[in-house]
Amino acid sequence: MNALLTEAERERILAKAALFEPPAAVGADGRRDLVGLTRPELAALMTELGEKPFRAGQLWHWIYHRGETRFERMTSLGKPLAAKLEAGFTVGRPEASDQVSLDGTRKFLFRFRDGQQAETVYIPDREQDRGAVCLSSQVGCTLSCRFCHTGTQRLARNLGVAEIVGQFMGVRDAYGEWPSPQGETPRLLSTIVLMGMGEPLYNYENVAAAMRIVMDNEGIALSRRRITLSTSGVVPMMERAGAELGVNLAVSLHAVTDELRDELVPLNRKYPIAMLMDACRRYPGASNARRITFEYVMLKGVNDSEAEARALVRLLQGIPAKVNLIPFNPWPGSAFEPSSGNAVHRFARIVMEAGYSAPIRTPRGQDILAACGQLKTLSERRQK
Repeated sequence: MNALLTEAERERILAKAALFEPPAAVGADGRRDLVGLTRPELAALMTELGEKPFRAGQLWHWIYHRGETRFERMTSLGKPLAAKLEAGFTVGRPEASDQVSLDGTRKFLFRFRDGQQAETVYIPDREQDRGAVCLSSQVGCTLSCRFCHTGTQRLARNLGVAEIVGQFMGVRDAYGEWPSPQGETPRLLSTIVLMGMGEPLYNYENVAAAMRIVMDNEGIALSRRRITLSTSGVVPMMERAGAELGVNLAVSLHAVTDELRDELVPLNRKYPIAMLMDACRRYPGASNARRITFEYVMLKGVNDSEAEARALVRLLQGIPAKVNLIPFNPWPGSAFEPSSGNAVHRFARIVMEAGYSAPIRTPRGQDILAACGQLKTLSERRQK
């Protein structure tokens, strides 16, 4: 794909994303949500209110480092400013309900101002006091991957910056991890994976703005090395995401031929495997220290043969890569079955003998439909 075509396609993707933009972050009482505003936007707001720009830094500290939602408790602001903020603004969180799996995985259902919903999952590490928060970027999805439950829910809209950041902050509320841990202090919520509902690169502007807030050193302060963005292969946006955000990349591959991937991941018809792998080779920052993760759902009799394992090794040549082998997690109405344990281990052995890490992911949260590929809410497409 030449540079001109890539740029034109990138602009088309961003223009289409604008059609699914979220509603303004304003409550029923007319007050504007401060969550999701950038530092310059907060500074401009302080100027509008007749305050000094340094007040924006104080607000940022209270919102993203302390996790405070009530202005009267933001003691460094002073009572007059707190009163002004209370009159016209909020520090919001989406409404949340949750389920807890037998293995400790916790699934949150977040409800937003317009009634739309998205699911977020916290996956605790069984051996260490930490875990990953799996964030959603859209309500529903357009990709219709055949093995994915989320793909059966039509896209309602993109999530806004406040709604993406708000998921992480809401999970932090639930675990009481405020203020943000500093230095070497262990983090219970140590990692973000953008692997929930939706395709992050089809909502890139909002996802990027949200991750910049998360990575800001004076707030949540989560390192870019602790953030992984997963894409099904939106090739024109991949290099931009790597250059601007520098986060880890995961690619949902799941097949080694275009014929099969066209069926499993319909996006492949637009950006076939050769184009996708070339984009991976160009991904900024990829190295042996920061390998690209290739996600591969193991489907019985579909993509789990030894020949396909060897073909995968050939595809990965020249890419600093590791492979996550994911046992298929069944969901109501799915047409696939998980590969046998023997098939998965044979596949893994071939990949590892070629010099690539190929861990087999242990399914988590299956009993509450919180495992990989199982997320889906009861939200319906918003009608205009």
